[in-house]
Amino acid sequence: MKRWERAAAAALVLAVFFSFSGFTGACEGIPDRVVRLHVLANSDSEEDQALKLAVRDAVLQAGSGLLDGAADRAGAEARLQESLPVLEQAARETLAAQGCGDPVRVELTTCYFPTRTYGEWTLPAGNYRAVRVVIGEGQGHNWWCVLFPPLCLPAAQGSPGLEDVLTAPQMDLVSGGYEVQFKLVEYYEQLRAWLSGNA
Repeated sequence: MKRWERAAAAALVLAVFFSFSGFTGACEGIPDRVVRLHVLANSDSEEDQALKLAVRDAVLQAGSGLLDGAADRAGAEARLQESLPVLEQAARETLAAQGCGDPVRVELTTCYFPTRTYGEWTLPAGNYRAVRVVIGEGQGHNWWCVLFPPLCLPAAQGSPGLEDVLTAPQMDLVSGGYEVQFKLVEYYEQLRAWLSGNA
């Protein structure tokens, strides 16, 4: 990239930053309170996408009740870390039952998520802690949801809702129809990563 192009891009990043600094600041705290689930299919073939959904269902079923009573992200992460072998076994058994020999890996990691709407809530783009399930090459379309607070786990009892783990200003953001601003923040983060050579 030429020097003037990089300078122009940097100026744009600064302009966006100063325009949305308060908004982006409020968004940045949301990933610190949430754990996501990320399931990656081997490929985009119809068969692999169907296997992804079967593995998703098995992992969610194996995790049913796992986070009951978890009060915060740290507690949820500790339980999830201990249960990774159980979740991975459920994924392996599901693949084997479908006659699939693809390997599967389940880990608790940090990964980037784009802006995503879950029913009435919209979570901003950012780096979130997540249980990541990778089937085979992990090159297919993926599926994601929120494990903590448990928005996609069945029958979570005694666990907080989103309104219990986010601050009032954060709740206003995720429920306030800020999708356009979230998208601008997402573009800003992508541009910033590109300028730093990480994209």
